[in-house]
Amino acid sequence: MTTATATAAPAFDAVAFKTTTRAQWQAAAEAWHRWGPFLGRWLGDATETMFELAHIGPGSRVLDVAAGAGEQSIGAARRAGASGRVLATDIAPALLERAAADARAAGLSNLETLELDGEALDTLPAGSFDAAVSRVGLIYFPDQQRALAGMRRALRPGGRVSAVVYSTPERNAFFSIPVKIIRERAQLPAPLAGQPGPFSLGAEGALEAAFAKAGLRDIEVRRVPSPVRLASAAECVRFERESFGALHQMMVRLDEAERASTWDAIEEALRQFESSEGFVGPCEMLVGAGSK
Repeated sequence: MTTATATAAPAFDAVAFKTTTRAQWQAAAEAWHRWGPFLGRWLGDATETMFELAHIGPGSRVLDVAAGAGEQSIGAARRAGASGRVLATDIAPALLERAAADARAAGLSNLETLELDGEALDTLPAGSFDAAVSRVGLIYFPDQQRALAGMRRALRPGGRVSAVVYSTPERNAFFSIPVKIIRERAQLPAPLAGQPGPFSLGAEGALEAAFAKAGLRDIEVRRVPSPVRLASAAECVRFERESFGALHQMMVRLDEAERASTWDAIEEALRQFESSEGFVGPCEMLVGAGSK
């Protein structure tokens, strides 16, 4: 007599994911930094909302988690002023080097950088910050609760955590369409349970629930329309090719011709958002905040 046994689905490998993510951002650092002025325009409203909900002002001590090339870190440093302090952390030192250089060029002496995994914030002194922020970073942590717990621990009593995340795929077609096309062409399976990604906190109530589970209170979430305005669909594809390492990782099994064909298909699909005024890609951000 034989007994059928179900094959267990492969588990998500968080260690491998982080290793790959770090390598992707090390490679993309120069391009991401070059797109900095565009990022500032695109995410400007969401960033200002994040600062507002985090109560960042003169004298604030701010922790920026997954700071990238630091465009928003510099914004926080300007808000905090000479009496404040911003610590920009990221897993990729190549990004932080550009953040530090830009801070020096801007004459800001209140911004420091530190290579640090966003899930290892317990190495920072407890209660040493007034605000902890993360712009489009929290969604990519394999253990989002560990990251939020580290941010909460780093805050003084009453300090604020604030994060910017994408809402749903339907409201972010500039990104979800490329992901869908690549997934189909590369014949990729559905994301594994617990796998991080751009829309991992976008569902109704998901961001509020994550903050509440981390022990935060006075939680508020705002929707911020953030259309991607560029000259053309081709320019949007160039931005994504140069800056979104995850899309390249999804195509790793495709040969060079298949990759080129896939990018052509993405550009063709995104042309639906072109008009005489240029390209306007649908995008909506959620900005959440809560108090320790």
